[in-house]
Amino acid sequence: MHMRRVKGILSQSNGMNLYRGCTHGCIYCDARSTCYQMDHPFEDVEVKENAVELLEDALCRKRHRCMIGTGSMSDPYIPLEQQLCHMRSCLELIQRYGFGVTFQTKSPDFLRDIDLMEQINHVTKCVVQMTITTYDDVLCRILEPCVAPTSARLAALHACRKRGIPTVVWLTPLLPYINDTPENLRSILRACRDAGVWGILSFGMGLTLREGNREYYYRKLNQHFPGLKEQYQRVYGNAYELPSPHADDLYRIFREDCRRYGICTDQQQIFAYLHAFEDKQAGVQLSLF
Repeated sequence: MHMRRVKGILSQSNGMNLYRGCTHGCIYCDARSTCYQMDHPFEDVEVKENAVELLEDALCRKRHRCMIGTGSMSDPYIPLEQQLCHMRSCLELIQRYGFGVTFQTKSPDFLRDIDLMEQINHVTKCVVQMTITTYDDVLCRILEPCVAPTSARLAALHACRKRGIPTVVWLTPLLPYINDTPENLRSILRACRDAGVWGILSFGMGLTLREGNREYYYRKLNQHFPGLKEQYQRVYGNAYELPSPHADDLYRIFREDCRRYGICTDQQQIFAYLHAFEDKQAGVQLSLF
């Protein structure tokens, strides 16, 4: 971990990242890609030490309330958050100034702050976005070794349902020849139904690889799945998009099961929902990011 003071925290679309880098260890992580020009080792997490004060200044200056988003590039609930509490401090500000919030995570550690999330959701909207790729906890420990297993993430989604906090699941990536099976997909979709998930985002039944994350991914394939790297290279070469050989069947299952379960899968509709600020006391939608 190292500290850095930054000049700003909110993007033009009202997104923020409190940390840069990650210690979850997911073998497929796109954030390792060299295109993001990270100037420090990925696991040496950069902490934006003045993020909370910058956020308060930004919220004070806004003429209209909106949704604040976080977690697109770095999980706000990496283990460091348990001691630093930057995300909790940000939630306190968001709640105090009457803004909404949505965040992406793989960690059930957000339950520490569910009291604040419930308060925000009572007045406007708090949406928890959880990444789930692999139903089996044993396989999950290989693919995402330093983060809570899927069963713990699903339990956290159930906790949100009990509190009336809406949830969206990111079903990505499905790794060719590893977790791209109908059994894995159907198990995840049933679990999402049981947890009352509002929407599921899928960006292709496969994964993407580019410079930086490709090399790391292949090292992990050699470690855990001997011979699979060579199969990838034969089938995909150096392609950016690596669709599962079962992509068509998986898409059919995805569409049919989600339709039957009443789970939204329309990307445009889901993102519109995530971006839309709602004043529940007034009963109207006011603005977008």
